[in-house]
Amino acid sequence: MPFQPRVAILVPAPDYYEKWQHAFARKAAALTGAGLIVEQRVWTDPGDLSGYELILPLFAWGYQRDVAAWYALLGRLEAERLPVANPVTVLRWNSDKAYLAELAVKGVAVVPTVEVAALDDASLGKARDQLGADEVVIKPAISGGADGTHRIAGTGAIPADALGQRRLVQPLMPGILTDGEFSLFFFGGQFSHAIVKRPASGDFRVQEQFGGRETGWAANDEAQALAAAALAAAPASPVYARVDMVGDAAGNLHIMELELIEPSLFLHHAPDKGAAFGVAVARAIIK
Repeated sequence: MPFQPRVAILVPAPDYYEKWQHAFARKAAALTGAGLIVEQRVWTDPGDLSGYELILPLFAWGYQRDVAAWYALLGRLEAERLPVANPVTVLRWNSDKAYLAELAVKGVAVVPTVEVAALDDASLGKARDQLGADEVVIKPAISGGADGTHRIAGTGAIPADALGQRRLVQPLMPGILTDGEFSLFFFGGQFSHAIVKRPASGDFRVQEQFGGRETGWAANDEAQALAAAALAAAPASPVYARVDMVGDAAGNLHIMELELIEPSLFLHHAPDKGAAFGVAVARAIIK
């Protein structure tokens, strides 16, 4: 019988509030189809991981709510020299959206972003001036699922959860309301598929829990080139990647964020239903 590598997918604790099992089944099916044995380990208490050929943090959902535990896990994976995809250097780099500034320095078009150490009315006003925007979006630098993300009009007050906190301030990009947010997926460095996510009427957040909906999208050359440029700026080549982007008032695309840790991959929109994802992970295993 041929050798079947064992991979551990890091998942949330049993009491985690979001439903992740359906998406897990899709990813697990793609990995099983590539000849891998898939097992679950809770990311906050994974136990001994030394027996796996690869560890995948694909469902380390909620890490932004326990940042200390997340960074401790990354430190452990690195110290024990465990095989991880994406590599720990990529996971750590991608954990904090300060990487957007690095992308901008490298010439990648990103959503204009001002980082504020302790948000208050004065710093928000200064950020607005820098951005040339009256209506802005604020978000934590370490976040996921739109946690702590707020839209603030010119006369709007800073929400209590953000006051005095480190926040990123960005203009509300017009494209999010007219065309939606585009997501491109890459496995093993190769483009797989793309979707467009649109917010519910009256909202700006595209996540399903806020009423967002997605459809398949034929990514054009401009979008694919922008995504490739952003991924090239990462500290190592990711095995799997989701690149989110949005248009400005002129329709020009800007990187919203890179999802290189625990992205929803929407494999049901992939032409091969995730086969390329499974192959990319299998090839990442050190023989």
